Amino acid sequence: MPTGTRRARERARTRERIIEAALHVLESEGASALTIRRIATDVEYTAPIVYQHFANKDALVLELIAHGHHLMMADLERAAAEEPGIDGRMTRLASEYVRFAGRHPHLYQAMNGDAVDAQERRRAAAPAIGVLTELLTAWSQTHDVVLADFDDACDIVWSTLYGVASLGALGVLGDERAERLAQDALRTLLRGWQAGPPENA
Repeated sequence: MPTGTRRARERARTRERIIEAALHVLESEGASALTIRRIATDVEYTAPIVYQHFANKDALVLELIAHGHHLMMADLERAAAEEPGIDGRMTRLASEYVRFAGRHPHLYQAMNGDAVDAQERRRAAAPAIGVLTELLTAWSQTHDVVLADFDDACDIVWSTLYGVASLGALGVLGDERAERLAQDALRTLLRGWQAGPPENA
């Protein structure tokens, strides 16, 4: 194996170990415990080696946020593929989103907190929002529903799920109740769009 290829692989493995260690600290202890020095100790490297891969803690947190969205995307895509009908896929999306927040409360908080600015958070969430957009498009076509402002409809669904998931992740609702409320909230939204605006609106 050429020296350059071996070094590239070793560098990639080192980066993966750093991310795994940082994710473990974040998931088990929260963002306050996440420091470059702590991660270096956990992976038995010196801090300068960690800095070779991540310029600072913010860069490391951004990587974890991207990793979190990747994990959530896998859950959402799998759930969407398992349900045969569009209505089932929509409500399954709701429960899987909330379930993810309950399983990974510290990671979910980092993904949606102020560790990065709003524009960066939106960019990181774009793939998951894309899944929602595809499902909502299919749902509106299946039920012949014209959504007056499709982007607003997506944001309404997203913010509703975010609110329920956040309360669930904080332990306010409990995991099972949070999933049920997310499904009920989404069904209510979809029924409202199917019924159309009130006659006097």
